[in-house]
Amino acid sequence: MNGILILNTGSSSLKFGLYRSAAEPELLVEGQVERIGQNARLIVQSEAETLQQSIVANTHSEALAAVLVALKSFQGGLTIGGIGHRIVHGGTQFTKPALLTPETIAVLQELSPLAPLHQDHNLAGVEMALQAFPDAVQIGCFDTSFHRDHPWVNDTFALPRTYYDQGVRRYGFHGLSYDYITGVLAKDYPDLHQGRVVVAHLGNGASMCAIKAGRSIGSTMGFTALDGLPMGTRCGQLDPGVVLYLMRQNGMSTDDVADLLYRRSGLLGLSELSSDMRTLLESDDPKSAEAIDYYVFRAQREIGAMTAVLGGLDALVFCGGIGENASVIRSRIIENLGYLGLVVDHEKNNANARDIGSGSTRLMVIPTDEERIMARAVQAHLGSVSAVEATTA
Repeated sequence: MNGILILNTGSSSLKFGLYRSAAEPELLVEGQVERIGQNARLIVQSEAETLQQSIVANTHSEALAAVLVALKSFQGGLTIGGIGHRIVHGGTQFTKPALLTPETIAVLQELSPLAPLHQDHNLAGVEMALQAFPDAVQIGCFDTSFHRDHPWVNDTFALPRTYYDQGVRRYGFHGLSYDYITGVLAKDYPDLHQGRVVVAHLGNGASMCAIKAGRSIGSTMGFTALDGLPMGTRCGQLDPGVVLYLMRQNGMSTDDVADLLYRRSGLLGLSELSSDMRTLLESDDPKSAEAIDYYVFRAQREIGAMTAVLGGLDALVFCGGIGENASVIRSRIIENLGYLGLVVDHEKNNANARDIGSGSTRLMVIPTDEERIMARAVQAHLGSVSAVEATTA
């Protein structure tokens, strides 16, 4: 029987899932390697048990090798027939999941400068998977695809049009997460799905998306995954003049600036302690509190901006590691948003309930599942191949 392996490589983590192929893929085991490069830990969770162990994983490739070893005991009689890969940047070319051929991979490698924290890691995972499972179908699922029909005004910058034609535009990211959340809304809240929803994906990487009738209308992220909200180590919104100043006055090279903005800024840079919100919430250092203050303020500001993009707000949905688990951060973000009809029910919020609001505008927490979106994409491909084979038999 076919199994489906899902690989979701983040900037500091590797999430994975093993599914049994079915009309709706059946999850058998999932987990992640977290803190890659610094005290890495492997977590493997099945219905029966959860296993945790410290591992040596200084790179994403080492993390994937550990995952493949751990999965052998859960694989049973399954043959891995398809592997789904989260690919952060699909450029303008990839608007839906795609078969990862050598030609496709070459095109995706050219997009690496647009997602330097992710794309090379994503593609390294593809190469390792090709070596480990040479007969399996490899499917790329793109974080940018969900946003590719943005209105033009939310897709362009005020630069000469020739740059837009070259691909310098607002791509938006976290599309797999937003795809899953809109699917939950369509299934469980069809009326709300047709309305105006802001989804806040808050994790080590963070963004918000303005969604109207299931369609992405605007995103806080732009040309790269640097824009918008402050993140674990990324700066978020920044006056481009700051970059010019750093290069001209401080003599910083492009590599120096890239390292600063991608790896030494955000919560880590502001707190001078950690990129992990859990650590900052436990800290008594005033700089940690200030980092959280800035994070909350920018989230409030972007919710207002996304509401303006939509022309109103019917619901705000939190997801992502921070969005799903940090009740104090959700509560603080909502504090000053009563004018939007957002009021938090503290008891429900502290319990991480799905509905955590008591105001006129719906306030929700919906755990995201990017891996399931990818498993469905692989299943669709395996299903179409089986149909063709049955027809030609």
